[in-house]
Amino acid sequence: MLFNINSNKMFFFFILIFSTLISISSNSWMGCWIGLEINLMSFIPLISNSYNLMTSEASLKYFLTQSIASINFLFSILLKMIMMKNFEMNPLISILINSSMFMKMGSAPFHFWFPNIIEGMSWLNCFILMTWQKITPMILLSYYLNKNLLMIIMMLNTVIGAIGGINQTSLRKLMSFSSINNLGWMMSSIMISETLWMLYFFMYSFFISIMCFLFYILNIYFINQLFMFNINFLLKFLILMNFLSLGGLPPFMGFFPKWIIINFMMMKKLYIINFIFIMMSLITLFFYMRIIYSCILFNYLKLKWNKIFIKNNYFKLILIISLISSIGMIISTLFFL
Repeated sequence: MLFNINSNKMFFFFILIFSTLISISSNSWMGCWIGLEINLMSFIPLISNSYNLMTSEASLKYFLTQSIASINFLFSILLKMIMMKNFEMNPLISILINSSMFMKMGSAPFHFWFPNIIEGMSWLNCFILMTWQKITPMILLSYYLNKNLLMIIMMLNTVIGAIGGINQTSLRKLMSFSSINNLGWMMSSIMISETLWMLYFFMYSFFISIMCFLFYILNIYFINQLFMFNINFLLKFLILMNFLSLGGLPPFMGFFPKWIIINFMMMKKLYIINFIFIMMSLITLFFYMRIIYSCILFNYLKLKWNKIFIKNNYFKLILIISLISSIGMIISTLFFL
């Protein structure tokens, strides 16, 4: 298998998938809440490991934060049922529901638990938390949207996600702040249309999966371990090109959903938000370039005999998938120039 998962954890993994489907297909708020609770109780066994204290601590922190968000969500649902005399949106209730969803997905200003919990997880769990666990809160957020609040929160996400990742040496924390930054772009896409959000989310999940899988098979958790990533220069560049796509550097494929969002915001005359988004993307590209720089250019004399031989056929799969990122260059020349 791709990752070492026993049969019990596979069972909880399937429950995790079905709980998300329950929430997004429910026609009542209580059904959405039940799906979120099943999702919480199925993800904790995937995190926890009796042989690792960090995973046990991460599962406990995750349980506490998600429980607080669920209580807030349930309280806002009950408040909505009591106060609902007509179908007009109550600003207080919409803020409560939106803030509980922000806490569920690890959005700023409720993001403080997110990097700490990711630090104690395996790369598979990091991938699930950064991608799959954001689906339900984002879709529930689109049901009861407070646009004024959302504009402030998505600017906060891009700023905190960019600045928070600058001084990080841990790759897991760096990827978590990158996820917070991309969350701001996702919120802006879901404010425009759900189709655009799906496009952005699938492309983001695609690039995150490549990076998490790469770090998993190389057993790398910190930037200084990238010095040991001692393989062919061209192979390194092709793999790390995904970082540039994740940062949204043109003409790579990850730039296109961001380009569409920028165009829509220009049409809506949201120039200040657009400016903040573009500037924060440059900062994220800075710490991605730092990873690429350390991986490609740094070399020690003792590493000349310390070669890494990866006896894993999945490494070839990563290499092939990495080349897909260069398709963005072809699309840009055919359709966008």
